[in-house]
Amino acid sequence: MQIRKAEPLDTERLIKMRWDFTIEDHPEKEQADVHVYEKECRRFLEEAIAGDRWHIWVAERAGVIVSHIYIQLVDKVPRPGRVTRPFAYMTNVYTVPSHRGTGIGSQLLEHIHQWVKEHEYEFILVWPSEAGEPYYKKNGYTRVEEPMEYIRE
Repeated sequence: MQIRKAEPLDTERLIKMRWDFTIEDHPEKEQADVHVYEKECRRFLEEAIAGDRWHIWVAERAGVIVSHIYIQLVDKVPRPGRVTRPFAYMTNVYTVPSHRGTGIGSQLLEHIHQWVKEHEYEFILVWPSEAGEPYYKKNGYTRVEEPMEYIRE
């Protein structure tokens, strides 16, 4: 298994995996216009992979991406008396079904933990699905009080 950052050549595979990830949890979304989605996702991935705010990590087996984690760095407002570091917002955590339960997701997550530690990012924030909670708990995550949100009407 190889763990690495995503590269431009990975774009088409990542587009397909995001589609599969969404359809797995929301089969009604399969009716969405795939061409509109692909165009939007391609643009996002091209900018994310080339930029420095998103970090997309992939795990490959036999040269095929089978798992990924997306991290966006979020800056915090400086505060007197301490060095302010960004935190990592983790999203789009996915392993293809045929590779689940093999430890690949946990190995990828451990790689992320080491990367966060090396760069001294303050913490990792993730909003897991109910089904994903056991995965995060076994990898050292704890539930915190839910944030508040405002949803525009």
